[in-house]
Amino acid sequence: MNKLAWVRFNSAEEVAQAACQRILKIAREAIATRGQFQLVLAGGTTPEHTYRLLAEAKADWSHWHLYFGDERCLPSTDPRRNSWMVEQAWIGQVDIPLSQIHPIPAELGPEQGAANYSQLISSIPPFDLVLLGIGEDGHTASLFPGHHHPTGSAAVAVHDAPKPPPKRVSLSAATLGNCCHLLYLITGVSKQQAVAAWRKGEPLPISQIQPMGSTEVLIDSAALNHDLGL
Repeated sequence: MNKLAWVRFNSAEEVAQAACQRILKIAREAIATRGQFQLVLAGGTTPEHTYRLLAEAKADWSHWHLYFGDERCLPSTDPRRNSWMVEQAWIGQVDIPLSQIHPIPAELGPEQGAANYSQLISSIPPFDLVLLGIGEDGHTASLFPGHHHPTGSAAVAVHDAPKPPPKRVSLSAATLGNCCHLLYLITGVSKQQAVAAWRKGEPLPISQIQPMGSTEVLIDSAALNHDLGL
C-alpha cells in the first residue's frame, strides 16, 4: 500500500472539490504536453458530485476525451447507466465534442459490449487519468469479489454481479492501472470495512489494480476508522 498517497478530508464535499481541482490540473498539463486529455470516468455518488462541479468549471473542453470504467447492461437511455448519470450531471452542459465521448456499448450485452470496447480502446492507454471508487464489498468499477476475468482483454464481460443489474461490462484491472494518474474517490461510513480490509492487504478486486503512475486516495473522515493513522 506504500504506492498510494492517502489524503483525508473532513467531508464528502471536500473530497469532490479536491477531485475536481486535481482533474482540471491534470487536464491542463496533458493538453499542454500532448494536445489532449484522456479521462476514464467512474460511476457512483461521489464522482457524480465531482462531475457537477466540473460542469461549473472553465476548461479547454475541446481537447477532452472521455471513457468509462464500467457500465450496466441496460438500454443507452436508462437512468441507471453511468453514461446517463454523467450526461445529466456534467457533459450535457459543456462543449466536449460528441465524437470524443466514448460510452461503453453495454446495451449489446456483456460479451459484445466488452469486445467492442476492447477494440475501441486497444491503442489508447496509458490514459492520462482514471477515476475509481470502492464498494462496500471491496469491488471497484464492476470487478467484484469472487469473480474471475480473462487477463488478455481490455474490457471484460461481467455476469452475476451481486447488485443489480447482474450483467455489466468493466475495464480489466490491468487496463484501469494503465494510466499516468489514478484517483480513488471514497466517502461515507458504509465504506469503512472495505477500506480497512484494503489497507490490510486482503485480496479484494480493488487490490488487483496496479497503477503505473501516481495514485492518490481522496477519502473523507466517515470512511476511515480512527485507528488507521491518517
